[in-house]
Amino acid sequence: MKVKPIGLVNSPYKIKKGSPHQGRFSDEISTITIFEEYEEALDGIENYSYLKVIYWMDRADSVTLKVVPHGKTDKRGVFSTRAPVRPNPLGLCMVELIKIDGNVLTVRWLDALDESPVLDIKPFVQELDCP
Repeated sequence: MKVKPIGLVNSPYKIKKGSPHQGRFSDEISTITIFEEYEEALDGIENYSYLKVIYWMDRADSVTLKVVPHGKTDKRGVFSTRAPVRPNPLGLCMVELIKIDGNVLTVRWLDALDESPVLDIKPFVQELDCP
């Protein structure tokens, strides 16, 4: 399997401590810089208010199969949580698109640490993404 980043996050969260457990709990602004070779893939993204950002949690701790979720007391399997200590530390975050300037997206609610590699961006489509 080969995964290649398409861009990088510029975030106010430099270290894990103090970063939100979920991006929706913070109104902090971040940017995503898409690498020049992928810039044309942004065509049409301005038609969406919300995006789903898939990024690599490159500073996640080692894999743990059972965790106690934030705010809970019971231990459960990591696949039933949003904990970052996963076999493949993929982050998935819905963000609000604020502005586009060339290859730079300005967004709200992104919980990724600064310089996290972005793997993909998909538009949030309510008819498809909500049961």
